[in-house]
Amino acid sequence: MDPVYLALGALLLAITVVDLTWTTLWVEGGAGPLTSRLMSWTWRALRSIAGRNSRILSLAGPLIFAISLGTWIALLWGGWTLVFAGAEDALVDTLDRGPISWIDHAYFTGYAIFTLGNGDFVPRGDVWQLATVLTTASGMLFVTLIVTYVLSVLDAVTQKRSFAIGVSGLGTQSTEIVRGGWTDEEFRGLDLPLNTYASQLNSLTSNHKAYPILHYFHTTQADHAPVGRIAALDEALTLLRFGVSGPDRPNDVLIANARSSVRNYLDILDGAFIEAADRSPPSPELDHLRDAGVPTVSDEEFAAAIEELDERRRTLLGLVESDAREWPS
Repeated sequence: MDPVYLALGALLLAITVVDLTWTTLWVEGGAGPLTSRLMSWTWRALRSIAGRNSRILSLAGPLIFAISLGTWIALLWGGWTLVFAGAEDALVDTLDRGPISWIDHAYFTGYAIFTLGNGDFVPRGDVWQLATVLTTASGMLFVTLIVTYVLSVLDAVTQKRSFAIGVSGLGTQSTEIVRGGWTDEEFRGLDLPLNTYASQLNSLTSNHKAYPILHYFHTTQADHAPVGRIAALDEALTLLRFGVSGPDRPNDVLIANARSSVRNYLDILDGAFIEAADRSPPSPELDHLRDAGVPTVSDEEFAAAIEELDERRRTLLGLVESDAREWPS
């Protein structure tokens, strides 16, 4: 028996169990330590190669998926192979073909994990029979967890794109969203969309917390990218809250609720995935609203409010740039 192989195999299995269960089952924990690093390294490598090329960056999500799943399977397979290779008499060759090699150990653990059950190698003794049962059980359990995780993430990606398309229907810029809700006398028709998109954004925030890989699913279509739509929506909310004169604003409760949803989303991503930009984004122009007849506050009052929101807006700019997008202005 070689204790070094046994110890190394047990270590690889422990890393796999912790990282996979952390990533797939711990909703509040985000991705496991290994998966988090793989996601970050892969995205940085693609950004360094592709720059702002959306076609190449759109490969990030599937590529990170493939690397993560491949790593989990390789660690699980390699760990069990080392465990069985750590004992000279762990396996019996039923075909009596001579000494059992490393390939034979990898072959046996592979078909035990994936339940092929060929039978040309069998475990020797009670301990290794139980170890074989654990090998098969771990394979079945982890493959099930992986499949469930993949389906859940793909569903969350669809919800993410659906949110972006919905906000794009209101407008791709903040002033366009605000002007679209103005009917010459009052704001009408914005209450339901604001309530709907606040609810969808809360779901998107929960999904990002549970599945951090969502941040790396890049799309080639700007209208389908949530980061730009979230920035445009928050700038529209800023205009409604601080740019439109008090008596003419829509429901203040809905505006506050929607702004809170954006803040919660930024709090989830801030630090882990994005950093505030070192500069402020361009401020929305009140003149665009005045041209449409929207009653506004003075430029000085609006500028003072924008200055107090500088950190929030720089975080939004960092979010947009983290996805290789342009600020919606």
